[in-house]
Amino acid sequence: MTSTPTRPAPPVLLQAHGLQGALGGSDGRYEKFLGDLAGLYRDSTAYAAALAADAGDPVYWVESSTPEQAEGALTVGISVLEPGRIGDEFFMTRGHMHRRADRAELYYGVAGRGVILLESLTGESRALEINPGQAVHIPGHWVHRSVNVGHARLATLFCYPTDAGQDYTLIEEAGGMAQLVVRDGDGWATRPNPDHIGYRRG
Repeated sequence: MTSTPTRPAPPVLLQAHGLQGALGGSDGRYEKFLGDLAGLYRDSTAYAAALAADAGDPVYWVESSTPEQAEGALTVGISVLEPGRIGDEFFMTRGHMHRRADRAELYYGVAGRGVILLESLTGESRALEINPGQAVHIPGHWVHRSVNVGHARLATLFCYPTDAGQDYTLIEEAGGMAQLVVRDGDGWATRPNPDHIGYRRG
């Protein structure tokens, strides 16, 4: 007896609107507000002042498309990060490593000027600038976060295996990432984070 083939998930047409910070055709969205980011920035006084003056708009958000959960499925989305600073640190995402640590991810610049900050559990660090038309291919086993070092909205397209998952606690438990992305004149630089105590090894 021949079994009936499982009907596949339908294809999805996606449209990136970088300056508007939207992904046409997406099926999911989450937002992070300044109040959600307590402890992310080292200058607690500057953070408290920014929070007191905050208008309540999201600092960053993600719109994504996950049409299936099957093995080999991909999640595609847009990550949008507003410009700004807390003290001398630029606005950034919380950052993560994948729960399935061997899973890779691709970021493609759509709008704005950003930095992808990457660190390994063995102590290596990279800070790669990403601009429209540039891509950062992140192999597995790298902690990563996006930082907006420009004066306009940063938008990046991303793609990763749907089963990758995200571990957001790794950075928090380590006292933050080992490197900070900070203002340096009219540009940016990295400097060591004195609060970083090292990543736990999974």
